[in-house]
Amino acid sequence: MSLLIKNASIINENQQTQVMDIYIEKNMISEVQPIIKKNADRVIDARGRLVTPGLIDVHVHLREPGYEYKETIKTGAEAAARGGFTTICAMPNVNPEPDTVDNLERIMKIISEEACIKVKQYVPITKGLTSDELTNQKALLEAGAFAFTNDGVGVQTAGTMYKAMQQAALLDSTIVAHTEDDSLLFEGGVMHEGSRNKELNLPGMLQLTESTQIARDVLLAEDTGVHYHVCHVSSKESVRVIRDAKKAGINVTAEVSPHHLLLCEDDISGDTSQYKMNPPLRGRDDQEALLEGLIEGTIDMIATDHAPHSDAEKSGSMIDSPFGIVGSETAFSLLYTHLVESGKITLSQLIDSLTTHPARIFSFAEGKLQAGSPADLACFDLDNETEIRKEDFRSKSSNTPFLGWKVKGSTVFTIVDGQLIYQEESK
Repeated sequence: MSLLIKNASIINENQQTQVMDIYIEKNMISEVQPIIKKNADRVIDARGRLVTPGLIDVHVHLREPGYEYKETIKTGAEAAARGGFTTICAMPNVNPEPDTVDNLERIMKIISEEACIKVKQYVPITKGLTSDELTNQKALLEAGAFAFTNDGVGVQTAGTMYKAMQQAALLDSTIVAHTEDDSLLFEGGVMHEGSRNKELNLPGMLQLTESTQIARDVLLAEDTGVHYHVCHVSSKESVRVIRDAKKAGINVTAEVSPHHLLLCEDDISGDTSQYKMNPPLRGRDDQEALLEGLIEGTIDMIATDHAPHSDAEKSGSMIDSPFGIVGSETAFSLLYTHLVESGKITLSQLIDSLTTHPARIFSFAEGKLQAGSPADLACFDLDNETEIRKEDFRSKSSNTPFLGWKVKGSTVFTIVDGQLIYQEESK
């Protein structure tokens, strides 16, 4: 099947917007030209709309198997497609964890049958995510694993992390780290240890839990030569450690989540679990350092950390609720509205952080809008304002503090391998 997209506004290599036609055949982009007059099985007029490479999210939670009441691979993929994402990477904190080839193959089968977009599956660094027993990295990679992470918990023992990095380096794979030193977690912290937690009389979480483990890990990565990627960076101290590590030539990359760029502890309205995430929203100076780190390249990409939970789980106090908010369906529109339209970053910087940069760092064929690339595309309406509403979500969950926010940049359509897999409903 061939597809012709007419009059698409794209960001070119010179970071300028130009109107182009895009011709797709055999699941690939075959031409990108000002005017294409070829016949096609289907023609879509994208006049006045931005067309980008399909967005890439290296950090999502799909909850299946084990927690299907929160999300499934099917609904999580559909939610991502509605957000313009065509490739996502699913974390392994499910039940059972994909820490064996059999468990991984069961998840991969569901992905192949249920996912409408491309889903890459992480596997644990250690058995059960919390042990010091390493998984069989070679066997898991051969079975289709994407990379290794114990997301949700930090690897507590330096020796365990060191051995994992040694193995991953030999296999030319990546260690992806949720950095959190449990010995620095006190009194069941539920939000950042700063000023706002004292006002709300809620136990805090030191930023040191994150930054000190990053400092440990970058030195281990330097010694082993592994590619070390830091999840959801949240503090200015963490940015400083990563910046220094990059200057030293250590192979470290990092991501930041939309909520840490857009919110800080001062925005927490009260003891509501919709603002509870791990790492937590930190101080205003941390928020500013994260944006600076993204602009200068210390932080390489944006990843949503889409973390769905049921309404019942997220309806009460921070004390009793789980960590995490959803993000797949709101990321682009929130970031465009509050960072690009405000002049804090450019549109090309936003697109690169969601496409080109993750694709380059993780060696994906996707992430480019050029002839010869996979036909994974997203189209956005940058003009019309919409409201983020629970009833519009494709995800099973709607746990987010952004409900009711007015945004521009809604997804008009999403294409994967040349197939239209999401199209905005006519209003």
